[in-house]
Amino acid sequence: MSKKDILSSVKRLGEELTNQLGYELVDVEYLKERGDYFLRVYIHKPGGVNLDDCQAMSEKLGEKLDELDLIDKAYYLEVSSPGLDRPLKTDKDLDRNLGKEVEVHLYQAVDGTKKFEGNLETYDDSAIYIRTADREYRFPRDGVSLVRLTIKF
Repeated sequence: MSKKDILSSVKRLGEELTNQLGYELVDVEYLKERGDYFLRVYIHKPGGVNLDDCQAMSEKLGEKLDELDLIDKAYYLEVSSPGLDRPLKTDKDLDRNLGKEVEVHLYQAVDGTKKFEGNLETYDDSAIYIRTADREYRFPRDGVSLVRLTIKF
């Protein structure tokens, strides 16, 4: 099974299990690091994910993966919270963070810069809109390389 097929299958399975357990599937990664394969599953829930949540998801997902035998190589299964500095990839991520301060990184510079910070105002299928101290910006989604929450200490 190809990497793309594995990711697609695990995402489908992960969506089903996270819905049953009251979580949200944020992302799935399948990669090779230093000779070992890792299947990483990131989950979210309001109020945050704790160790018990990760264990519950890991057990359910591990059982299903063993039963379906989707991956023919030995791998490590890791389930965790995506963390505060994670990229906001999906519409659910953007919805959850409307009105919050974000960093937007672009492939090509606008007004001489590729990085903007401002409040996430809204988004649609074609663009992401933020408001900085000076003005509102519209960034076409295909020109955005990264959106994540601004972390201030």
